[in-house]
Amino acid sequence: MLSVSNLSVQFGKRVLFDEVNVSFTQGNCYGVIGANGAGKSTFLKILSGQQDPTAGHVHLEPGKRMSILEQNHNAYDEYTVLETVVMGNKPLFSIKKEIDALYADYSDKNADKIGELQVRFEEMDGWNAESNAAALLSNLGIQEELHHTAMADVDSKLKVRVLLAQALFGNPDVLIMDEPTNDLDYETISWLENFLADYENTVIIVSHDRHFLDSVCTDIADIDFGKINLYSGNYTFWYESSQLAARQRAQQNKKAEEKAKELQEFIMRFSANVAKSKQATSRKKMLSKLKIEDIKPSSRRYPAIIFDREREAGDQILNIEGLAATSDDGELLFQNVNLNLAKGDKVAIISRDSRATTAFYEIIKGNKNADKGEFQWGVTTNQSYLPADNAGYFTENINLVDWLRQWAKTEEEREEVYIRGFLGKMLFSGDEALKKCTVLSGGEKVRCMLSRMMMLRANVLMLDEPTNHLDLESITAFNNSLKNFKGSVLFTTHDHEFAHTVANRIVELTPKGNIDRYLTFDEYMSDKNLREQRAKMYAVPV
Repeated sequence: MLSVSNLSVQFGKRVLFDEVNVSFTQGNCYGVIGANGAGKSTFLKILSGQQDPTAGHVHLEPGKRMSILEQNHNAYDEYTVLETVVMGNKPLFSIKKEIDALYADYSDKNADKIGELQVRFEEMDGWNAESNAAALLSNLGIQEELHHTAMADVDSKLKVRVLLAQALFGNPDVLIMDEPTNDLDYETISWLENFLADYENTVIIVSHDRHFLDSVCTDIADIDFGKINLYSGNYTFWYESSQLAARQRAQQNKKAEEKAKELQEFIMRFSANVAKSKQATSRKKMLSKLKIEDIKPSSRRYPAIIFDREREAGDQILNIEGLAATSDDGELLFQNVNLNLAKGDKVAIISRDSRATTAFYEIIKGNKNADKGEFQWGVTTNQSYLPADNAGYFTENINLVDWLRQWAKTEEEREEVYIRGFLGKMLFSGDEALKKCTVLSGGEKVRCMLSRMMMLRANVLMLDEPTNHLDLESITAFNNSLKNFKGSVLFTTHDHEFAHTVANRIVELTPKGNIDRYLTFDEYMSDKNLREQRAKMYAVPV
């Protein structure tokens, strides 16, 4: 279907890809993974023809159509929502425009041409194009009254869904998507997961959402050491198998037959837990052929995120009564929020409006006043906060050692060797620790904020979208650290796996109060009665 031959990409002296040869076949969904800077987005741009390689070429089977999820959200502002979706099938849209132009200047001379074009248009199911596009939009939560609205007048978060519909429209033979879940809510992501799990053509995806990769991927394309290796299975299988390979490499004294037995047990355990039955049969066949030499340890570096507590909190953690907040423009975000946080609770704070969750954290941190209500922290608690917007922490042009020193409590903690220890755990080793904090990337800033939180040793953690900007390795390490943390956690995240594996309680903030359940995230989201209750809590009176 789609193949890459002898692909090389070089920027100056830096070699990104070195003679890569890989083929993507029909019916499979490939998750492209790699450390930050490995070239994931560059690879997708080369596949889609948006960027030329230094050497080598990409070959798409003749007659096949490729579709790409558009990253420029303003690219179609001059078109209506419905037109934008239909434009996803460029050959179809081109014929439609040509027919319209000929009809606008109709004459006997162009009648035959119109007839020819209409035959081709019918063969492409063109007469149903708009109704098919409308159905796709409705599935993605775009109401019918918006279908003929100009894209320039559509809310930015809804634009993402329109562009997603554009990429999916017309059943492309090859579908390329870079971070398709960004800015989508859980319900839309779930719909997309089900859509792609049933998709019969080729899909190539870059995503930092592990649950999404596990739900849709039949294969992983791992970018490492300038090469791309394909592995059968989803992200979790790749991650666990690479960890197994690293352990087995370290166990030099272990006999080959013992290693083979360990691998076979791992494969059997994984096969038994394959979630998508459609993918399970072919995947099990491929896994049964897997040999020890087929799995390789990764070069990935995982930060050592360990949250210790200065002291254990008592039974009284946080009590909230009647809390309410509005946005800067006066829109009600939530009201009548009542919450008693118990010791050991790990609470996912969710809302359909991200402004509501951010306002909630800012209020209980003391950075913002509530419109109504009150809250009280237990006297034995100390809190550490990771805000969604951390820009205010990185305004001084100082190096990372001096930056982190600001939160030292003792003379020992102010020592450079002590601070470098924290930074080293977050992969800022050697000269990296002397970088100026004003030049950090988004992911580096979050890792610095995590270093700060580790140093504070709080027994209550508050985290507003903590996985934003982090790579898969940092997200995985962060996720594991919170699962092991003995204190209390309040967090908001769009990472499904993060929410499901950390939270033991879900609190949803709505304009009509809060919903509070001791459930896992998956249990909460799949509960039919709760879905109906949640819809009523967000309903706005006409």
